[in-house]
Amino acid sequence: MKKNDKRIRCQWAGNDKDYCAYHDREWGVPVHDDHLLFEFLILEGMQAGLSWLTILRKRDNFRKAFHQFNANKIEKYTAQDVERLMGNAGIIRNRLKIESTIANARAWLEVQREFGSGDVFLWQFVDGAPVQNAWPDIRAIPVRTAQSDAMSHALKKRGFKFVGSTICYAFMQAVGMVNDHAVDCFRHRALGGKRA
Repeated sequence: MKKNDKRIRCQWAGNDKDYCAYHDREWGVPVHDDHLLFEFLILEGMQAGLSWLTILRKRDNFRKAFHQFNANKIEKYTAQDVERLMGNAGIIRNRLKIESTIANARAWLEVQREFGSGDVFLWQFVDGAPVQNAWPDIRAIPVRTAQSDAMSHALKKRGFKFVGSTICYAFMQAVGMVNDHAVDCFRHRALGGKRA
């Protein structure tokens, strides 16, 4: 973030350069690329109980460790791969989360076979278009909604792990299924939001 940058951002971005870059370029931008949707789904699960900044700063390490989030490769991981990942200090070394990534890769490929793409499956929960919210400040933003409840239920039914409703809502925010930029944030209107 440049020192003379006077733009108003969502409060959570603070002054951290990594957070601000993520906020300004990615958070809330509609994603329809299956590869990137899968990456975000895995990273949101990895974030459970941690800060997003921790995940963001390890993102490149995650990409290297998990074959650039190639679901076709991850689904073939063995117990040896799990041990390899458990020894990787550059990622979150949580056995349940690592094993869930493998299970999620298999479930993701099944979704792609059934629906033609993960994009079609996931975006159905917002009827294919971003929900445009108009929150006055961060305290008004919910941690889950009926849509994230429905997504979580559907994912769990298909064998996905670490996809509770709160994780699903954070995922929906990240990939632009909902525009949860505060109304005074410069990104709110840029992503189609209108003032309340």
